[in-house]
Amino acid sequence: MKITTGRYAIILGIQTLLLLADWSINIFALLARQSNALMLIFFIIQDACLILSLSILLLTFFSTYVFQTGLVYLLYERFRTTLIICMLYFILTTVLHIWSLITRWNSSLYNWSTGFFILFTIQRLIATIYYYCYKRASLRISDPRFYEDIDLDTDKQNIQQME
Repeated sequence: MKITTGRYAIILGIQTLLLLADWSINIFALLARQSNALMLIFFIIQDACLILSLSILLLTFFSTYVFQTGLVYLLYERFRTTLIICMLYFILTTVLHIWSLITRWNSSLYNWSTGFFILFTIQRLIATIYYYCYKRASLRISDPRFYEDIDLDTDKQNIQQME
């Protein structure tokens, strides 16, 4: 199945909207700490966006000719860092959400412990790396060479030349 320009533009638009939603929630969730219910809703939306983002990225991988010919290891080699960062960011974000809500619901004062502050800082740092890697991967997977029927003997060379 060859990906068309129109179809890919729609997929890229959805991926960008999901990244913007995640970025916005990272910024504005701190402002919503007055309401536990609103924080919970923001956190659920953010986690859902992260799951959808990773799912859409994987679906674009699955639609490539390289994947369909069984050369999954070539895609894995190419996008390993992005996949690891996506999973790490999701885990850090989920742990931060759980810790934040438990702390908020167990006390009327919302004090940041040292551990929470460190986790928050690491999560925000990884978020920046995640945005860069995810956007880069979503743009790089649009390379037409991933969707063309190319000589299997030169697949690895062609994919390495895309760097």
